[in-house]
Amino acid sequence: MATSWGYDRQPMQPVVTKPPSILYEYPFNERVRTYLRVEHLFRRLMTLVNRDDALDHHFALHTLFETIDVASRADMKADVLKDLEKQKQLLNSYRGNPAISEPVLDQVIAQIELHYSSLSHLIGKTGHTLTENEWLMGIRSRIVIPGGTCSFDVPTYFDWQHQAAEDRRKMLTEWCSTVKPLADAIAMLLQMLRDSGITQRVVAIGGHFQQTLPQGRTFQLLRLKMDQSLGLIPEISGNRLMVSVRLVRMGADGRSHSHVENSSFELALCS
Repeated sequence: MATSWGYDRQPMQPVVTKPPSILYEYPFNERVRTYLRVEHLFRRLMTLVNRDDALDHHFALHTLFETIDVASRADMKADVLKDLEKQKQLLNSYRGNPAISEPVLDQVIAQIELHYSSLSHLIGKTGHTLTENEWLMGIRSRIVIPGGTCSFDVPTYFDWQHQAAEDRRKMLTEWCSTVKPLADAIAMLLQMLRDSGITQRVVAIGGHFQQTLPQGRTFQLLRLKMDQSLGLIPEISGNRLMVSVRLVRMGADGRSHSHVENSSFELALCS
């Protein structure tokens, strides 16, 4: 029977909401481990930069220095450029496959080429231009000292913290631009890596899960999603042959205690 709106009345479907979960990631090699660290630091950096409080901008500078320390490794830029080129070649090999959308393929390859161009045009190590800024390097040397950036230690920095938030953010954004091409390229590589995984639900018998990895495939990243309401923490270890997960729970004594009951979680292996 038609309703006054002109459509057949349909029974309302209950809205199913998934419980909040925590996503853990475990890298299988040092290169992906470093990529994850850069991503983690740059996300924190952008969050702090977009806030207005001077204290947030203080920790934004601290995070910027941390990011430069990790990203300025001599082979970091070369590794990222090599991985971008490898992904481009892999995607080009899919051309002519009827299961692959050519327009989507072209779009992804164009993004890879854009990141490659932006990164390859940077001269020297990531963030090297900031090392030529004596004022910033002075703050960098003081910021690692507990209480080392008091007004009597670095009065110019104390004055900077009292400037308008928008002025501080403008300078921070400019300084961040020295590491942004690398961070953006890494973000894309990690997203493509994550997209390669197939999620499955597994059960940890007695709080322990172990899986032998198939031969002939090299996995680079493990992703584990745990229901937050369970209050469980996965301790992950792995190599090219096997992955192991031990579930623990934090006790009131501040120590981790083994979980001995069967519990399930979502697992994805990314190659």
